[in-house]
Amino acid sequence: MSARRILPSSRVLPSPDRYASELHRAILDEVIAAVERDAVVIVGMAWNPSCGTARKAFSSRGIEHTYLEYGNYLSKWRERLVIKQWSGWPLYPQVFVHGVLVGGAARTGKAFESGLIQRLLDAGRDGVEAVVAQEWASVS
Repeated sequence: MSARRILPSSRVLPSPDRYASELHRAILDEVIAAVERDAVVIVGMAWNPSCGTARKAFSSRGIEHTYLEYGNYLSKWRERLVIKQWSGWPLYPQVFVHGVLVGGAARTGKAFESGLIQRLLDAGRDGVEAVVAQEWASVS
């Protein structure tokens, strides 16, 4: 499994670390709580057609989801940046199924086509790690 490269905490002074850890904390806490609580969470922004595409992918199949929207192209970019830093996904929407980051609208569409979304839903929160491990094994 590959890992995202991030600057090690041993290379960050306390002042910027504290600042970063508290930056828009309430919004990040809201996203984390939803991802930990709800089966499907879509984090998006207004004016982005891909966010609507992802929502329709679930709605059209009768799959309930939580949608969290933060700003648009002209507002709340700092809040969205904190979410991107947490998830490691650089785009919106961000789609989570039982806490697993699927990706954006295009990857979600492909995951529906391949049956991955259904496997994640069927696995439930306690079984998703096995599904994720299978996905990593298939790309190794």
